[in-house]
Amino acid sequence: MSRRVVVTGMGVVAPNATNLKSFEQALREGKSGLRFIEELAELKFGCHVAGVPQNVDALCEEYFDEDALMAMNSSHRMGCLAAVDAWTDAGLERPDPKDDTVHWDTGAVIGTGVGGLDTACEKVGPLTDAKKVRRLGSTTVEQVMGSGVAARVGGLLALGNQVTANSSACSTGNEAIIMGAERIQSGKAERMLCGGVEGATKYIWSGFDAMRVLCRTHNDRPEEASRPMSASAAGFIPGSGGGLVMVESLESAEARGARIHAEILGSGLNCGGHRTGGSMTAPNPDSVQRCIKLALEDAGISGEEIDAINGHLTATGADKTEVNNWSKGLERETLPWICSTKSMIGHGLGAAGAIESVAAILMVSKGFVHPSINCEDVHPEIERFADSIPHKLVEMPEMKTIIKAGFGFGDVNSCLIFRKWEG
Repeated sequence: MSRRVVVTGMGVVAPNATNLKSFEQALREGKSGLRFIEELAELKFGCHVAGVPQNVDALCEEYFDEDALMAMNSSHRMGCLAAVDAWTDAGLERPDPKDDTVHWDTGAVIGTGVGGLDTACEKVGPLTDAKKVRRLGSTTVEQVMGSGVAARVGGLLALGNQVTANSSACSTGNEAIIMGAERIQSGKAERMLCGGVEGATKYIWSGFDAMRVLCRTHNDRPEEASRPMSASAAGFIPGSGGGLVMVESLESAEARGARIHAEILGSGLNCGGHRTGGSMTAPNPDSVQRCIKLALEDAGISGEEIDAINGHLTATGADKTEVNNWSKGLERETLPWICSTKSMIGHGLGAAGAIESVAAILMVSKGFVHPSINCEDVHPEIERFADSIPHKLVEMPEMKTIIKAGFGFGDVNSCLIFRKWEG
C-alpha cells in the first residue's frame, strides 16, 4: 500500500523569526538571525557567534501554563511552540487538557541531535556530584531523555498513533519527515507531526568549538559569519530552534478540506559506510550522489525536473564537494538555483533539516528562492556554478519542484523532494 502524502501544517522557531509568516518574510529579505553571544567570549570559545531564537520564553508564557513551563528546558520550549503552530496551521483545534479524546490516527516523529544536554550539565551533573540528588526534581528525566520533546508534544496534542524520536545528526529533521511520510504511505497513520529541535546551549556548541569547525573570523560581524559556498568560509555557526511539519495522507487532507502547502514527492536515505573519504565527520561523495538519485527514483522524476536546491551547505570546506555532488547526482552540467538557509540562521544541528524543510516548502509553495547571503566571493572550485547561486530574492512563480538535503555526522544522508500543490 502506498498513498500520496502532503504537508498541511508548518511551525517554526528559528534564529531570524519565530512564526511562519515572519520566517517567510525573513527568508525573502535575506535577514540574518546570527548574533554575538557575550557568554561564548567570556568562556574563551573561538567562535563568539550563534543563532538563537528570540523571545521564546515570552511566547511560551502565552502558549503554556506555569506547571507545563516548569518541566520544559530550551529544546522542549522551542519544540512545543513549533508543534502547536504546525497543528493550528493545519487547521486543527488545540485539544483541551480536560478532554479525554485521543487522536488515534495522528502521531509524531520529533528528533534531536543532542537532546537535553543543557539540563544534564546544568543540573544533573552538579547536583548529583554535590550529593543533592533529591533537589533534581521529578521532571529531570523528561528533560534529558532524547524522546522528551516528542513525548511532551504527544501529551499536549493528545496524539494516539506512534510517538517517537529519531537522532541522525544533521540528517535528523529530514529523516523524521521521511519516517512520518512512510508511516502514512503504509496506511498505519493519517497524520504525523514531524521534524527536529535543538536547544540553545554552550554545552552543545563547546564540542564543535573544540573541533575547530566553527567560524572564528567574524566575531565582530556576526551577520556575516555564516558564509556557505564562499571562498572566505571559515566554519559553520552553531544554531538552535525547532521546525515541525504536519504530513498527512491526501485522502485525509481532502476529506477535511485542509489547505495543502506541498506534496512530498519522494525521498532518499543512506549511509556512506565511512568509505571512499567518508568518516564520522565527512560524507562519502558516492553515497551523497546515490542518496540524491534515490530521492529522484522514489519521486519518479529526472534531475532536469528539479527547479531549486536547498542544500546542506554549512560554510565549511565540504561545501565545494557538496555542490559538485549535486551536479553528479542530478546528472546536470548546469545547476538550478542552489541556496543555503544556514547562511541566515546557522547550523541548527538536529533541527537544521526540519527548519530548512519549512523554508523549502515555503519557497516551492509561494514561488520564490531566498538569497544565499555572504557568498559573493564564490569558492573557486565551484565558480562554474556561480550563476546558480542567488544573492538576492528570486521570484519564481513557475517553480514546481524543490529538493532538500541533509548530510550528517556519521556519514548519514537524507534527501526530500517537495512538489508544489496545484490541486
